[in-house]
Amino acid sequence: MKPASFTYHDPVSIGDVVDLLCRHENARLLAGGQSLMPMMNFRLVTPDHLIDLNGVEGLAGIEPTGNVLRFGAMTRQRDIELSADVKQFCPVMPEALRHVGHCQTRNRGTIGGSLCHLDPSAELVNITALHDGTLHAESRRGARRLAFTEFATGYMSNALEPDELLVAVTLTPWPRHHGYAFVEVARRLGDYAIVCVSAQLALDGRGTISRAALALSGLGTTPVRPTLVERALLGQEPAHGVFRAAAAEAGKLDAMSDAYITAAYRQHLARILTYRALERAVERCYERMKM
Repeated sequence: MKPASFTYHDPVSIGDVVDLLCRHENARLLAGGQSLMPMMNFRLVTPDHLIDLNGVEGLAGIEPTGNVLRFGAMTRQRDIELSADVKQFCPVMPEALRHVGHCQTRNRGTIGGSLCHLDPSAELVNITALHDGTLHAESRRGARRLAFTEFATGYMSNALEPDELLVAVTLTPWPRHHGYAFVEVARRLGDYAIVCVSAQLALDGRGTISRAALALSGLGTTPVRPTLVERALLGQEPAHGVFRAAAAEAGKLDAMSDAYITAAYRQHLARILTYRALERAVERCYERMKM
């Protein structure tokens, strides 16, 4: 298959991009192209205008700024995976990225492209949910900040207006000695996950859990943050029984069925993977506290 006819645009600045978005209807933005181009070739998407972001200045880069880690929307996934700053301030992200496609696709794929595509099982979407990330958009009307819970509106749908461009995402790092883990089950290496779970834990001076975060993807159209499970972990000693109870609650979350995977199997994976993620996260807590 070949894509339907379209007009190609090659802007060099953010201003050029937002101007094009204002002037042209049925326009799509080309970042890494790892999802958009196959969809265009199968004519699942038929834009009249294709706006290439690869020549736009100021859209890529990783920068620790104040108490946040800022990713330009055009930052390549492979650059994030290998970044020393990301390894220091957000170590769960490189672990998740090793599950994204293959090295060749990560060389082209971008963080902004993954977030805007919003596949229900996408690993970078999961990590952004885990960190309560903030999405930064620009248009002729000015800049806008969206919490991830506002940004993800449904199945492969986001809250950006047709004239808006995602320019960056910011994540708030956790304390230095926190523990983290990312686990997933996919049918084969490089496939989207059936279910994936990320976890972060912090311990206080008594060795009890002072902070907990979980994000589960693949159960529904957007990642799930089981806040009741997270709260139940607080003040608990990180032990088998505590994690088993948390995992059992995660296994009760609503899940969808499709032509390949039943809701019951997704719930089973949610329970198993939540336990594994919590167990690995607390192991890392102890390891990093010795550093």
